[in-house]
Amino acid sequence: MSDDVWTRDEPLSPCNKVCQIHPEMRICIGCYRTIQEISEWRSMTDMQRREVMEILPDRAPMLAKRRGGRTRTR
Repeated sequence: MSDDVWTRDEPLSPCNKVCQIHPEMRICIGCYRTIQEISEWRSMTDMQRREVMEILPDRAPMLAKRRGGRTRTR
């Protein structure tokens, strides 16, 4: 099955289907969005989505991955 069928003219979701909320940081370890951003994504405007997408790379270093798929804070 291909996700290409669902391509639309809007900012794509950063979801990479690795959905797990870090217990301390309270962000998804797959896409780096907060629970609030994930839940509001569908109702956000294109501008709001782009703003979220721009800050996600800055959140990635907040999580350090360990062997076994677990994460820890730095």
